[in-house]
Amino acid sequence: MRRIAAMMVAAALLLATAGVGASEASPTVDKRQQTEAGYQPPPITWRACDDERFTQWGMVCGTLTVPLDYSKPRGAKIRLAVSKLPHRSSAKDYQGIMLVNPGGPGGSGLSLAVLGIGSIIPGNGDDDYDWIGFDPRGVGDSEPALSCDSGYFGYNRPNYVPTTGKIERAWLTKSARYAADCRRSEARRLLGHMTTRDTVADMDSLRRALGQKQINFYGFSYGTYLAQTYASLHPNQVRRFVMDGNVDPRGVWYEDNLGQNHAFETTINVWFGWLAKHNDVFGLGDNADVVAAGYYRQLAELDKSPALGVIGPSELNDVLVGAGYYVYDWVGLGEAYAALVNENDPTLIKAYYDDANPQTEGSDNGYAVYLGVQCTDAAWPQRWSQFRLDSWRSFATAPFLTWNNTWFNAPCLSWPAKSGKPIKVDGRKVSSKILLISETLDPATPYAGSLEVRRLFPSASLIEGVGGTTHSGSLSGVECTDNAIGAYLEDGTVPTRRPGNRSDLQCPPVPQPDPTADARVRQQTPDRDQQIRDLLRKTLEDAQR
Repeated sequence: MRRIAAMMVAAALLLATAGVGASEASPTVDKRQQTEAGYQPPPITWRACDDERFTQWGMVCGTLTVPLDYSKPRGAKIRLAVSKLPHRSSAKDYQGIMLVNPGGPGGSGLSLAVLGIGSIIPGNGDDDYDWIGFDPRGVGDSEPALSCDSGYFGYNRPNYVPTTGKIERAWLTKSARYAADCRRSEARRLLGHMTTRDTVADMDSLRRALGQKQINFYGFSYGTYLAQTYASLHPNQVRRFVMDGNVDPRGVWYEDNLGQNHAFETTINVWFGWLAKHNDVFGLGDNADVVAAGYYRQLAELDKSPALGVIGPSELNDVLVGAGYYVYDWVGLGEAYAALVNENDPTLIKAYYDDANPQTEGSDNGYAVYLGVQCTDAAWPQRWSQFRLDSWRSFATAPFLTWNNTWFNAPCLSWPAKSGKPIKVDGRKVSSKILLISETLDPATPYAGSLEVRRLFPSASLIEGVGGTTHSGSLSGVECTDNAIGAYLEDGTVPTRRPGNRSDLQCPPVPQPDPTADARVRQQTPDRDQQIRDLLRKTLEDAQR
């Protein structure tokens, strides 16, 4: 990797060591926190990024060295990939580092330092921060990176719905083999050290390496749980935290996954209704019930005869789950699905599936890390009978996602590392104002979770995208939401907290697209800001899906 000029390195290090915030007394800590606090990471040496786009946008990259096991700070070390977009403001306006995480768990956050560029965030507050992206332990460019079976999401998988004992046994065998492959992975030493608490310790090591007294943080989806846990363990190190798409800490992780099934059922039916509204474009039916019935009929047909010999009901379901998460690609997914149904042409659906599941070496990295975190953060049922019972109960009213979600998490039944106990989330010691964001019908982190986090953090204010279905949709161009984010980053202003169990500011949601207008927009060549927005959306989608 190419080194930047020595003068630039020196300047970057000088900026990185500028502290922010008054010195405060440390809260009471347990023995593990004392051990974590005793580790002082070496400084980060900044260099040119391998991705030429990052360099063109003014970012630099480096490596953070941390203990594999914080209880043994002098033991084995691992390396985390880090990026930085330096602040552009004067020294007097500098507000410190802004860590960014896209969620997952398992999402690569290296690219997210670009959030500090240009017009992505309204106002000039983004100029005042060093924006810090990072790949958490086990992820992406961090070393080692966890991968267990790059072909796990290959074709010819069984139907998700285990209508026969043969199908059920096939999925149980497949899931157990993936867990066993992780046990044999070259990065298997990570497996006992991948909890949320481990990543939170890494975040605090990053704070120390950059010479900061506090951190600012922008977390999406699972990134909000990192924020909740960090704030609970290090309340005096919290400055400005944005949490978009809030994990409900009461259900980590088994109950939260069951809750997703029902939230997705609502959201996918909103998409079916949108397809029906634009029946003149898609030709899939003139009401949501007709479109939904057609979808389940299509699953049955693919179960009998997979399209192109490879696109079966599981692959189609995987692709269309994206419409539940985000409105951004409703048009493209609608066109792909309509081509399959109306023209017997599965090529667009296959292209979507191939893009999400490339089958290249290490391509299961995000999934492996997802399991590495979720299977060890908290206890899961130890008996398949409990999974089966809960899944069939869920399937009765939420058939769209339930069995997909069940098999996605099934390797936790035989995961080769012990599960622990999640940190009790408690924001009462956090004095800094916190900004929470959620859309009413967010399927991945249902709205009730944001209300719970608001209750746990008395200093938090909640922005609601009323009626919206988009997961972690901030910075999507909705002025009401984005302007509030800009004001918060600039001077700490948050919506006035209102009494009761409710949101504090109601904004429009990320708008549903117009399929006719969207076709014209897609023909345009994106400018730099649009390229960055597209990168943000792709990073978040990859992290969640």
